[in-house]
Amino acid sequence: MNTPNLLRSFNFLYFALLAMFIPFLPVYLDSQGLSPAQIGFVIGTGGFITIIAQPLWGMISDKTRTIRRVLLLLLLCSAVTGYLLYHSGSYIQLILIAMLLYFFLMPIDPLTESLNFRIAESAGISYGSIRTYGALGYGVMSLLTGYCLLYFGAGGLGILFAGTSLLGLILCWRMPDAPVTGKPVTLGSLKQFLNNKETLLFLVLIFISSVPARMNDTFIGVYILELGGKSALVGQSFFIAAISEIVVFALSFWWLRKGKELIIISFSSAFYFIRFFLSAWISDPQLLAYLQVLQLLTFPVFYSAAIQYLYSIVPEEWRATGQTVLALLFFGVSGILASYAGGAIYQAYGGRVLYLSIAAMSFAGMLFGLILYRFYGKRSKDKAYITPAS
Repeated sequence: MNTPNLLRSFNFLYFALLAMFIPFLPVYLDSQGLSPAQIGFVIGTGGFITIIAQPLWGMISDKTRTIRRVLLLLLLCSAVTGYLLYHSGSYIQLILIAMLLYFFLMPIDPLTESLNFRIAESAGISYGSIRTYGALGYGVMSLLTGYCLLYFGAGGLGILFAGTSLLGLILCWRMPDAPVTGKPVTLGSLKQFLNNKETLLFLVLIFISSVPARMNDTFIGVYILELGGKSALVGQSFFIAAISEIVVFALSFWWLRKGKELIIISFSSAFYFIRFFLSAWISDPQLLAYLQVLQLLTFPVFYSAAIQYLYSIVPEEWRATGQTVLALLFFGVSGILASYAGGAIYQAYGGRVLYLSIAAMSFAGMLFGLILYRFYGKRSKDKAYITPAS
């Protein structure tokens, strides 16, 4: 099996792990009797762990100039902690083991995305042709996990998680490492990257746009259960969302235009607003699950454009770290606010007010993206973009 195909298979398995963890951890915690505020506390604290873990492992990868070896270690530790998590019952155990899984599992995401981009560039293929398989793995495993919880309980989910982790480790063992830049890693280049005004404003845009998405990821399962749905329907909702991403990622070479990333991010924020506003008024859990098809115009559009824009402004030798910063905002910093504030709003005012709140935030993200495009969009067309051919 050649390198791109190995990487496609690895994407399938890693995002399958995320499907068992991100959408179903709140469902599992709910089944253990935790309140929405307690669920928000566990996931929000996981966000703090992610803030520490993702830059740490990204810096280790850049300094050692290897992604593959770091991934092998993280996958092995994730297999053990994932198995233990879904065999835990007490509140303290759940918090401690969930924090360990956040520490080992979440840093794999930016490292995998960096691997995707570098190998796609090296092989002369599109990033989307590889990342598509991640969406497929997320969708398939979301569906399977819902039924696994329904028929086998959390113990079955623990075995499935550990087994998938070990399969990913075997694939990663067979993969070559990513091509590395010949430029040395320096703190000066990182400081230049972080001190750039355009970079900082772009990261603010990512934060504003990602908080609503993370609130939805955290509480959509709990909301479906509250409306009368079952865990299988939660799995179906994430399956619909993930499968809808596939075509968008696969055709990213066609629709993702150089110099248009900010306007594309604003476009996705507009559809995030529509999606969350409609969610606030839906009382049928089945209809709410079907509404997740709007994922095809939100996350894959947003994330693909964000990665391309990031790679146009980050120093070459800090790509893994730059990718980590992006993932850190999406899964870490924004996840903290999404979990703590979202859990408090949900418990105090219910799901409808929560979704109206995140709809308003998505609208603000759309406006901010348009403002940034007004100032930086024209100049961005002249930049040297690093985009793989289709």
